[in-house]
Amino acid sequence: MGDRMYLLDWNTLATLDDESLPLLQAALLIARDEYPDLDPAPYEALVQAHAEDVRAEVEATGPRPLKMAAVNRHLFFELGYAGNQEAFYDPRNNYLNQVLERRLGNPISLALVQMEVARRLGIPLDGVSFPGHFLVRLPVEGGLLVMDPFNGGRPVAVEELRERARPHLGGEIPDDHTLLQILSPAPPRAILARMLRNLHASYAESGQWDRAARSADRMLKLLPNQPQALRDRGLAYLHLDYLPGAREDLARYLQLAPLAPDADEIRERLIEASHGRAVLH
Repeated sequence: MGDRMYLLDWNTLATLDDESLPLLQAALLIARDEYPDLDPAPYEALVQAHAEDVRAEVEATGPRPLKMAAVNRHLFFELGYAGNQEAFYDPRNNYLNQVLERRLGNPISLALVQMEVARRLGIPLDGVSFPGHFLVRLPVEGGLLVMDPFNGGRPVAVEELRERARPHLGGEIPDDHTLLQILSPAPPRAILARMLRNLHASYAESGQWDRAARSADRMLKLLPNQPQALRDRGLAYLHLDYLPGAREDLARYLQLAPLAPDADEIRERLIEASHGRAVLH
């Protein structure tokens, strides 16, 4: 089977519900935008090999936390997967082919590798869209084991989770109910959208507006009419002097989010686009 047949196209992907959405394939599809000759088969085989290398140990181990510890030891210590501390915002940290080749990534891409290996071993590991850094969670007897893939998969204690969440909750320490809500499993679409948001932010910061627009466009394939993605694509179009697209996206953003904190600023940008000129600061 040729690789073009192996990877779903974006339009097909957009029609799938979360339960049917293949996370690894979809992440490689994101990478193909930047690496058009990407053959997904070797990367699928590599993830499978990671699982097979540790399968005997996992199957011989009893409780889930110990099974997961074996997976983490293999990935983060024996194979050397690590968080890219020196270049956190490098776009390659979000492209799964690069993560698997370089064994360097950011929290969400490392979590994706961790989840895919664990699931091949029958370990029900889920991602968590935690504020700040993406985490993973494993149901265990008596509760949840929460781990940090950016730091070698180490367990994160409840009090540390509360402190990590606190700055994103107006300084309030979350109670048990709020914390459990934050720790809900992230659906595949949310994981892919977060990777695309990371890419958009990296490319916008470096002024690569064609790639920034592409990242926002892909997000809209997964989440049609997502206000922030419409805004981000519209502003990227403005930088690229594609004014019809900018007008359509920014007008739709204001329609969907009229009370957004940046609504006045976006209205100014829309006026500029409607007058046929892009004045950007």
